[in-house]
Amino acid sequence: MREILVTVLIDCFNQGDFITDAIRSVLAQDFPGEQMEILVVDDGSTDDTPERVAKFGGDVRYCYKPNGGQASALNFGFQQARGKVIAFLDGDDVWLPGKLSRVAEEFQRDPQLAMVYHNYCFWNSQTDQTTSGFFTEVSGAIPGDFRKLLSYSISPTSAIAFSREALDRLMPIPAALAIQADAYLVGLAIFLGKVKAIPECLNRNRVHGQNLWFSEGENIDRSVLERRIATRQALIEGMQAWLRENGWALPDPEIRAYFKQWQLLQESDIFKLNPPGRTRLFSYLAEFPKTYASVMTRRHLAYSWFTAFAALILGHKHLDKVESVRPQARRLAQYFRGATN
Repeated sequence: MREILVTVLIDCFNQGDFITDAIRSVLAQDFPGEQMEILVVDDGSTDDTPERVAKFGGDVRYCYKPNGGQASALNFGFQQARGKVIAFLDGDDVWLPGKLSRVAEEFQRDPQLAMVYHNYCFWNSQTDQTTSGFFTEVSGAIPGDFRKLLSYSISPTSAIAFSREALDRLMPIPAALAIQADAYLVGLAIFLGKVKAIPECLNRNRVHGQNLWFSEGENIDRSVLERRIATRQALIEGMQAWLRENGWALPDPEIRAYFKQWQLLQESDIFKLNPPGRTRLFSYLAEFPKTYASVMTRRHLAYSWFTAFAALILGHKHLDKVESVRPQARRLAQYFRGATN
């Protein structure tokens, strides 16, 4: 049997409109076909996904399972995967040329890597417009480096790849994570070894109006918010359980700061459902300069405190007025910078 260097694991559910583009973007990679397998895990689709995948013949391994959510799909796919590296791709996204070679190169260069991730963009396939993702370049060993830990952010499914050894220790993903299951792996991989961030944008995350997590604009559907809040809570609890089981002390200041980021995101979504009072909003905004002071510029730090106190005075409904007094905040930051230099 040929040695498989990379398994491309494509998870999908009722994405027949997009799955062809996803598979073609893998087949178009400048990576030796004999060293790669494409594994499509169909999580119980009821559309024409099976027929569309079948058109690729022997180029793709197709595995159907009853619907159980993304965690069950990725867990199942990992059991079938034969590669030393497992690279994920959502069935509605596409990879850009050169992605797979670039990722494989990093794993070959440094066998101690647990994960490689890269920059990405959001792509509205109807208008063909792209916007930048929320990428922060952090590489190397992260625990023990407070600045790196606070700067590290979660990348989406189609921008991540793992060593088999790392996934052997992280799998199975908790079944409760029907969506965002890969975030569990990204959040914990840093505790298993080094990671490598590639600054180039190497994939497009398709935005099509039916995304279960991502939503464009300010008017996010209530059901999307409720789903995100419930999923993030399950994610936090699952990650904390894994860390406890593997000897990490949750009361450690570094671990508490790491999870503070997740908790702040959680509060942000909760506020969109139930706007907070002034005192709670102030406490929330004050957590940012308190938590991130070591990675903020003095100007940013001063502006963060300014925003928190403005919220205490103006309240949630009028917080947008802070933007109108940004020049005063800038002068305040300059004052603090001058006073401390």
